[in-house]
Amino acid sequence: MAKIALRNDHVYIDTVGKHSQDTHANVKQQYITVPLEKQIRVLYAALQQHMEADPNYKVLVFCTTARVTGFMCKLFMNLGFNAREIHSRKDQNYRTRVSDEFRHSKGGIVLFTSDVSARGVDYPNVTLVVQVGAPSEFEQYIHRLGRTGRAGKKGEGLLILAPWEDYFLRKLSNLPMEQLPAPKLTSQAKAKVLSAASRVDESLKEMAYTAWLGYYKSLKGLSLDKNMLVEYGNQFSVSLGFDEPPALSRMLVSKMQLSGVPGLRLKR
Repeated sequence: MAKIALRNDHVYIDTVGKHSQDTHANVKQQYITVPLEKQIRVLYAALQQHMEADPNYKVLVFCTTARVTGFMCKLFMNLGFNAREIHSRKDQNYRTRVSDEFRHSKGGIVLFTSDVSARGVDYPNVTLVVQVGAPSEFEQYIHRLGRTGRAGKKGEGLLILAPWEDYFLRKLSNLPMEQLPAPKLTSQAKAKVLSAASRVDESLKEMAYTAWLGYYKSLKGLSLDKNMLVEYGNQFSVSLGFDEPPALSRMLVSKMQLSGVPGLRLKR
């Protein structure tokens, strides 16, 4: 394709960058595959373990969408975490303030973020980068991971995937990825997470559910038919604390081209 479309003296542009390549080669990278309805509890357990191991923890948690980011931050605040959120749904003044706070923090903080923090920002001494859900592409994974292990410092990366997202692992086949067993999830931890989710505003949870469907419907490389998308979305709704999936407007369902798909609840 390059020979057809480009001149012989064309220039290659590296969109990842040598620094990011060096970073991901030196950062300890691990992944866990776990069903959607258990992912938040797994994240809770992983963060607790990291916080116990490093009292000066400084963690970035990347979520799939801005709405999911907002939900996750509120839930973990309800769990007692010193958590912040930064994403495109917040105005620039808010994002700048939170970004500066996280940048200058000496530790003991978790920042839930969308991809506004994936590149173009420098947060010193980040101890762990967590990515919940499949990134949209390999470069996105690398840019996110590059927020830790900077300036010769040690860092860790954790990728949390659903079993049906394992296609993304093939894109990481040349990286030193280590599979972790899912941590043991106690009934007490489950109760805490469900209680925290129940105290998140219903409208925020509904928007997170809708945004999740939109993200995975458009995700390149993921071969999900509409029935499976809705089924997995309903599993995700369990992690949001719903007993049954939120009802969607007929207009929204039509816009997402999901009309008539079994499992979707429609508003009357």
